Amino acid sequence: MDTLIVKIGDGVGNQLQTVIDDLAKLWHADTPWILVHGGSTHSNEIATKLGFPPQFVTSPNGFVSRRTDSETLKIFTMVLAGHINTQIVAALQAKGVNAVGLTGPDGRLLEGSWKKAIKSVQDDRVYILRDNFTGTVAQVNVGLLHLLLDNGYAPVICPPAISYENQLINVDSDRAAAEIAAALSANTLVILTGEIGLLREFGNPATLISQLDATEIEFAIEHYAKGRMKHKLLATLEAIENGVDKVVVSTSSRENPIYCALQGAGTLIQSAK
Repeated sequence: MDTLIVKIGDGVGNQLQTVIDDLAKLWHADTPWILVHGGSTHSNEIATKLGFPPQFVTSPNGFVSRRTDSETLKIFTMVLAGHINTQIVAALQAKGVNAVGLTGPDGRLLEGSWKKAIKSVQDDRVYILRDNFTGTVAQVNVGLLHLLLDNGYAPVICPPAISYENQLINVDSDRAAAEIAAALSANTLVILTGEIGLLREFGNPATLISQLDATEIEFAIEHYAKGRMKHKLLATLEAIENGVDKVVVSTSSRENPIYCALQGAGTLIQSAK
């Protein structure tokens, strides 16, 4: 049976409980799924309270992300793996779902390249930043995921990943979800966010783009997507290029958000076959 891959973040507008409720219904209806979650917003809040406010960098191609130095990596791992992941697992257990929390280093679930230095654009100048602990997922331990799913466990996955040098690395959770979906040959990836989907005009729900062809993703990234939506569309492009049939970008802030997304709510992006 095809495994549904669901990604949820913690940005403004996201409603985690509605997602948990929907996941429980799907699980008890014998629909297997894997949940991938982020936690940047909560991580930023905790980092600020601890005296390490987040720093953001803009890549030469316009993507904005958190700078992950050694201290930030510690806080990020503490918040995502130590707090958010365990809270989600406990909430699913309360719904009768035998969930298992995992991070990338567990069984080398998420493995990839470590970017020891990154480029950052500031005031029209390009800088090289070192003391960097970010990377990208290149390999997924599908055997571990099949082992869990085949034995009745629901995987709940979050960054960090592990590098080939055995270093923890912060990876983008949307792109990690795309890699997992592709590695499992999943038919569908659902990315849930605080927005109703991709908008032609930022902040205007009336401009929702309900369908998008895969060949239009790069244009949409350049002309429509703002903030984290750029990362979600990049993840979508990578998922589809690696064999996932469709990706739905939709909101978690409604009842039955996963069911609604599967029924067409949000932005449906399909491979051009």
